[in-house]
Amino acid sequence: MVEVTGGRFWKPYNPSASAPSARGADNAGNMPAGGNPDLFAYREPIDLSNRRLRTLAAALAPAYLRVSGTWANGTYFAESDETPATPPGGFSAVLSRERWKGVIDFARAASAEIVTSMATSPGARDATGLWQSDQARRLFAYTKSIGGRIAAVEFMNEPTLAAMGGAPKGYDAAAYGRDFKAFVAFIRTSEPDVMVLGPGSIGETTASQSSTDFISTRNLLAASGPGIDAFSYHHYGAVSQRCAPGQPTPEAALSEAWLASTDRTFAYYRSLRDEFAPDKPMWLTETAEAACGGNPWASTFLDTFRYLDQLGRLAKAGVQMVAHNTLAASDYGLLDEKTLRPRPSYWAALLWRRLMGTIVLDAGTHHGMHLYAHCRRGARGAVTLLAINTDRTNAVTLRLPVTSERYTLSADDLQSVEVKLNGTALKLGPNDELPRFAAVTSPPGSVEIGPATITFLTVGEAKNPACD
Repeated sequence: MVEVTGGRFWKPYNPSASAPSARGADNAGNMPAGGNPDLFAYREPIDLSNRRLRTLAAALAPAYLRVSGTWANGTYFAESDETPATPPGGFSAVLSRERWKGVIDFARAASAEIVTSMATSPGARDATGLWQSDQARRLFAYTKSIGGRIAAVEFMNEPTLAAMGGAPKGYDAAAYGRDFKAFVAFIRTSEPDVMVLGPGSIGETTASQSSTDFISTRNLLAASGPGIDAFSYHHYGAVSQRCAPGQPTPEAALSEAWLASTDRTFAYYRSLRDEFAPDKPMWLTETAEAACGGNPWASTFLDTFRYLDQLGRLAKAGVQMVAHNTLAASDYGLLDEKTLRPRPSYWAALLWRRLMGTIVLDAGTHHGMHLYAHCRRGARGAVTLLAINTDRTNAVTLRLPVTSERYTLSADDLQSVEVKLNGTALKLGPNDELPRFAAVTSPPGSVEIGPATITFLTVGEAKNPACD
């Protein structure tokens, strides 16, 4: 949301300066209570009409576009085309109709469905502190009036950290439960086609929560009762060096301990899903390399291993949607925020979208390699294998009985912002044309997966009955 409205967001790293020592916020949003202001800088609203941005987003379709974050909790939606110069009392930002129309136009151009969350700060409440639906009604009504659609909505961004997100003083699980029930009643009555996601929690598997302001997901779910259509949660394996210098390090980026944090967070929230919302699908509605805007190496090929391994693990576990934070802001963005040129993980996302279908297969296990298998997208009977070799020095060998088409991602330096596909650097053409992803044919037999590389292998003649 802060990209849409403009506002304070994670300050870019200064290579000549040491990392700040103060601890800051845990997610992408406004400057939270107690946050170190030196960690943030003002950013202008993103230009959602930019042709390059639209072209690159559309290439990932079909997709969801999540416009949320802590900033959304305190954002006032203008009631007319006249946008107030300052936020009304109880709000911290203003979303103009023009900027929200830009979101809707962008989503349409990118063939994306909009996911968002509601304003929940004191300005969205009555004198007794009860949440009111006025802002939500206005947002939905305007969206529909210009031909847009909101597909899914979370009530509040990260209610486990409600105080940091601008909730009223003393906000607790009981208050959340009361508000959530009012929110669900509004959606069911006024917007019955919109999916309710929740609770959108974070912070219970990667760090101890000693703060008295932290609200456990268990307590949130017990207080709110039924009402969600999909169980949503957030995951960051750590906070970046902006907020906690020294962790995680690039040396640990390919370690099993680091990569497996995805599984630990999923398992924790799946157990709560099973207890409070059995059989509801699971959505990971916010994730990236590290909270606090990502580490400097989040923009390099080194983080592509985490990204694709995370997608593979979560697809295998049955997670239906993963929203990567962000498309084009800070160090963990898929695109460089100044040039909007693709970073390595964007190219990885594009390969995933083109080659990995939605039917997940059992790839078995392979010592020394992370291996995932899906039906190939758009090809009956065909299979795609994703082979991730996290060993920095040793190659790994696969044996395939049939011919395969190979797409290998590599870099001359793991912390490079340039990535190669089958040895050729990936880059946009002169008019932002996407490059042709040319495969290398591998005959039946041994296929070597080089050290610290990522390979997609498509097997057109697999004749897998699950893929018909």
